Amino acid sequence: MRKKPELLIPAGSLEVLKTAVNFGADAVYIGGESFSLRAKAKNFTLEEMRKGINFAHEHEVKVYVTANIFAHDDDLKEARKYFDELKEIKPDALIIADPGMYSLAQEICPEIPVHISTQANNTNSLTYRFWYSQGVRRVVAARELSLSEITEIRKNIPGDMEIECFIHGAMCISYSGRCLLSNYFTGRDANQGACTHPCRWKYAVVEEQRPGLYFPVLENERGTYIFNSRDLCMVEFIPELISAGIDSFKIEGRMKTALYIATVARTYRKAIDDFFNSGDSYRNNMNWYQTEISRCTYRFFSTGFYFGKTDETSQIYETASYINEAIYLGTVSAVDQNKGACIEQKNKFAVGESIEIMKPDGQNIPVEVLHITDENGVSVPDAPHPRQILYVSLARPPEVGDILRKEA
Repeated sequence: MRKKPELLIPAGSLEVLKTAVNFGADAVYIGGESFSLRAKAKNFTLEEMRKGINFAHEHEVKVYVTANIFAHDDDLKEARKYFDELKEIKPDALIIADPGMYSLAQEICPEIPVHISTQANNTNSLTYRFWYSQGVRRVVAARELSLSEITEIRKNIPGDMEIECFIHGAMCISYSGRCLLSNYFTGRDANQGACTHPCRWKYAVVEEQRPGLYFPVLENERGTYIFNSRDLCMVEFIPELISAGIDSFKIEGRMKTALYIATVARTYRKAIDDFFNSGDSYRNNMNWYQTEISRCTYRFFSTGFYFGKTDETSQIYETASYINEAIYLGTVSAVDQNKGACIEQKNKFAVGESIEIMKPDGQNIPVEVLHITDENGVSVPDAPHPRQILYVSLARPPEVGDILRKEA
């Protein structure tokens, strides 16, 4: 049996990084305020990055920093400064797509390993071997590859070269994320981190002589979302992913909430560990994985291109809407025996309501909300205002790092 793959989890903020670490990540990838393809994420200041790396390393978790834009000459002066700063805080790797950015990183901080981003269209073994000859030891596979293609790549690259693959999260309708729609429609460039996701918009046809009369774009009877793609979910196929020779299981979602990250990280952590502990455990717990992975915001799931390009892979035309089966209430930041659990409240809940404590070890504990106090010590019947600091007394006390959620 191959070695246990790394579980690589995204984080768009320091809070979410800590959640990823607590809920089972082996490594976390983050973006700074520049040079990352998720400009709309909160992203990390340099000081937050430093704190996040220290926190992760204290828990024996690695941190990779994305610098995967396609740079223009105007970007290079600032990129040089950025790599100088990263040299000081020592992330475990940089994720880069642009050969120019790669050469700059090699010049300024050669001691930090580089992982080649999926944005670099890594679709064949010769590409992997080229990057190996440049000193790279990990390449992120293009999302368009099937498991059979990944298996063939593994056979034709050096044994110490690692393959990283996305196994869960949103899929892009453009080849390896190379999209011009956002730039064309809004002037915000997806290849420089500012995508407005026009592939999720609803489209119609207007005839020149009949302005205001909209004709539906009927791909088929299922609807009009002509670009919309399903979310990827491979939790049912852990053995196949491992057999293909994938070294790092990557989750998409640097713009997701702590509840999403906790849910996905915990589910895949348990699935991977169960498989390596006992194949029977993995098979017997499949219903738990399927139920839990659905308890965060998602679009309909598919297996992407892993089993070939079929009607049920990456594209679906019926809806652009998210499915939401659980509501995030907050993460427990402290526990006071008198006041209760301290959270920064994310969504409304009330005294007397039944909610759930979501624990990193897989337990989901239903509890009643007994009492809510604001940060000034005033009792309140409910919590309607986002980002309030609240103390919540529950029928069973939670622990620091637990997540509070309720049914949607």
